[in-house]
Amino acid sequence: MPQNLSDNTVNTGVIAAVRGSIVDILFSAQVPAIHNIIYAQNRSVTLEVVSQLSHQKVRTIALSPTQGLARGMVAEDSGGPLKVPVGPATLSRMFNVFGHVIDGKEFTTDMPSRSIHQSPPALMRISSQLQVFETGIKIVDVLCPLERGGKAGLFGGAGVGKTVLLTEMIHNMVSHQQGVSIFCGIGERCREGEELYREMKQAGVLDNMVMLFGQMNEPPGSRFRVGHAALTMAEYFRDDEKKDVLLLIDNIFRFIQAGSEVSGLMGQIPSRMGYQPTLGTELSSLEERIANTENGAITSIQAVYVPADDFTDPAAVHTFSHLSATLVLSRKRASEGFYPSIDPLQSNSKLASSSVIGDRHYSVAQQVRQILAQYNELKDIIAMLGLEQLSKKDRDIVMRARRLERFFTQPFFTTEQFTGLQGKFVTLEQTLDGCERILSGEYDDYPESALYMIGEISEAVNTQPKKPSQSSDEANHEH
Repeated sequence: MPQNLSDNTVNTGVIAAVRGSIVDILFSAQVPAIHNIIYAQNRSVTLEVVSQLSHQKVRTIALSPTQGLARGMVAEDSGGPLKVPVGPATLSRMFNVFGHVIDGKEFTTDMPSRSIHQSPPALMRISSQLQVFETGIKIVDVLCPLERGGKAGLFGGAGVGKTVLLTEMIHNMVSHQQGVSIFCGIGERCREGEELYREMKQAGVLDNMVMLFGQMNEPPGSRFRVGHAALTMAEYFRDDEKKDVLLLIDNIFRFIQAGSEVSGLMGQIPSRMGYQPTLGTELSSLEERIANTENGAITSIQAVYVPADDFTDPAAVHTFSHLSATLVLSRKRASEGFYPSIDPLQSNSKLASSSVIGDRHYSVAQQVRQILAQYNELKDIIAMLGLEQLSKKDRDIVMRARRLERFFTQPFFTTEQFTGLQGKFVTLEQTLDGCERILSGEYDDYPESALYMIGEISEAVNTQPKKPSQSSDEANHEH
C-alpha cells in the first residue's frame, strides 16, 4: 500500500485514458478515495472518482465537459468529495452542481460548505408519526393529502399546470408555514429554469427559496449529482435551522436517465430494458435522505415523466415504491378550465385512511370520490339521451358532482397577475365544510358558476341563488 502523503503535498496523477465523460488516471503515491474530486487542465475540468481499478489506477466520471483533455496530462487530487455552500446566504440564489452561482450576481459571502454525499438519517431519528402536510389547495388536501416528510409524485405532460402547481405550493410553504423551498432542476431546459426564476421573483417568493440546476446540455455526471447537492442544502435547513423544507424535483426520471448514461459509459452490463443494474440503489440513496426527523421535515414533490406512458417501466416502478402520494394532472380537465387540473379519480394518497386523517375527513373524501365516479358513468347517458331522461336521484348526483368539480377550482396567488383573481389559501376545515354542504344538497339551488374559482364555500353565498328549475336547465344546456 502506498505511503500517506504529508498534509501540504498535493497528490498528483497522470491521465491514462479519456473516453467521453470517463477518464482513467494513474497515481503513483496514493490512490484517491471513492467520491474524491480530481481537477485537470488548470482546474477547468472537474472529475469524480467512481471506482478504483487497481492500487494505482482510478476511473472517474466528468462533472464538466472534457474537451481538451489528453493522455499524459497531470491531474490533481483535491483530497475530498464535492462540496456545496449551505446556510441562509444561499436563499434567493441560483446554483449549479458545484455550488457556483449562475444568476449573474455577485456571491462573495464566506459560508460553510458540506459534502454532497451524506447518509440518510438514522432510523432512531426518523419520526414515526404520520402527519398531513397542508398545502391550502382544496383538491389536494381533501382527496390526496400529502405527508409531512413524505414524497409525492406529480404526473403530467406539458402545459397542464405542473409548474403553476409547484410554484403555488412554494408560495404557500413560504407564506403560511415559514418554511424554506428548494427547487432542483435535473435535466431541465435552460429556458425553463430562466422562466421559473422570473416567475418566482414576480410572485415574491424568491427570498425564501434556493434553486439548483443540472441542465440538459451538461454532462451526465453533473445531472446525476445535482439532486444530492440540493438535498445537502435542504438537510442544513432541516437539521441546523430546525425548519420545514419543501423540496421540488423536476424531473426525477432525468436523474435515473443520467445514472443510466454513467453506467453505460462505465461499461457495466445493462439490466432490464437497458437500465443500469444499480438503479434501485442509486434512487434509494437519493430518496431515503428525504425524511421527517425530530428537528424538522423535508417534504418532496417530484415531477415524474413516465416513458411512453408505460407504468411498468423500471424507472416508474422504482419511483412509485418511494412515493406516499400520486397527483395525476389531466389535460382534459385543463381544457375545460378546471385549475388545478388534478384528476380526482386517478390521484391517490397512502395517508387517505381513517386512522391517519380521521373519520370525518375520510368519510367526506370517499363520498366525493363516489359521487364523481357515478357522474363519470352517467356522462355517456347524458350525451346520448339528455339530462331529463335521468331519474331524480341521478339528476341530483350530476348536479352535486358538477358543483363539487367547480368548488375544487381555486384562484392561485402565483397567477394573480394573469387572471386578475385574488389568490386563496383554504384550510382543510373550510374545504371539508364546503364539501359536506354541497353533498347534503344545500347548494343545489345555486348556479354552478357561483362555485367556480372561489375559496371557501361562504363566498358563493354572495351570489344570488337561482330557482331549482333554472339550475337543472343550466346543467342540461351545457350538455
